[in-house]
Amino acid sequence: MSIAVSRRAFLLGTAAGTLALATSRVSAAEKLKVAGIHASPVENAWNSRLHEALLAAAKDGVIEYTFSEGVSGTDYPRAMREYAEAGNKLIVGESYAVETEARQVAADYPDTAFLMGSSGGPAGDNFGTFGTWNHEAAYLAGMLAAPMSKTGTFGAVGAIPIPEVNILINAFRAGVSEARPDAKFLVGFIGTFFDPPKARESGLAQIDAGADILFGERIGTADAAKEKGIKSVGSLLDYTPRYPETVFANAMWYFRPILDAAVKDVQAGEKTGKDYSPYSFMKEGGNDIVFSESMVIKDSIPAMEAKRKAIKDGSFKVPVDPSEPT
Repeated sequence: MSIAVSRRAFLLGTAAGTLALATSRVSAAEKLKVAGIHASPVENAWNSRLHEALLAAAKDGVIEYTFSEGVSGTDYPRAMREYAEAGNKLIVGESYAVETEARQVAADYPDTAFLMGSSGGPAGDNFGTFGTWNHEAAYLAGMLAAPMSKTGTFGAVGAIPIPEVNILINAFRAGVSEARPDAKFLVGFIGTFFDPPKARESGLAQIDAGADILFGERIGTADAAKEKGIKSVGSLLDYTPRYPETVFANAMWYFRPILDAAVKDVQAGEKTGKDYSPYSFMKEGGNDIVFSESMVIKDSIPAMEAKRKAIKDGSFKVPVDPSEPT
């Protein structure tokens, strides 16, 4: 089966900015036309999860997928408009840098559904939002990390202290604290969503300050851990194959449940101006932990698995704390 995917890349550097479009020749009228607008390269952890789910949906024959990557905040509203005018019925992306503008674009195109990673709420009938809620898996990773530290100091490297990032780091800390109440924490923010060298530098600074376990909310954190011979936790995707002796657990996030719910609503003619974040919960298949048993302390696994079961059956809820960690 051929995959209905095309790629658009913004060639920035001029005031106008040239838009290049390569269109797939797949004829499948029944497929929903979906566009992805990625502010960072699709190799960035967060964007890769969206991109992977969209590619999979295209391979499954559910959608026809077109995308752009590396789209700046100043170009983002224009990209949204161009994709809407091109006939895409669902536009997936992120509005963190353009919350007001993105909602205005959606209001101008009421027949197009927008599904955006956002720190704000949904708007109107067609502007849906979602948060990256792999905090449950981060909590479980914290439980495994707690007894592994010799110094009792844990570090975390995040992007920007927005609610979605804060929730994740705070959940990891809560998981560590459950098993190790006397733990100490160091937190650093790199001020951007994609800068591996800067994340590495922040991780190195935390190691120099005593941390011997790092939580990598950003790509590049594990590089610092590897360089200094300590252990690290990955977020969003599985970093263990890249860092087999460094990353012992990963707080996975799966975008497909959110995407499937939005696609279903669009196809059914339902309003999409709602919060799709609950589809990120573990019970919906939106997040989970993967870990290497050979790298963690065996005695910590039963308690973690018991908590995992409790999360799935609803008898335990991981705290959702959007406050900036200190």
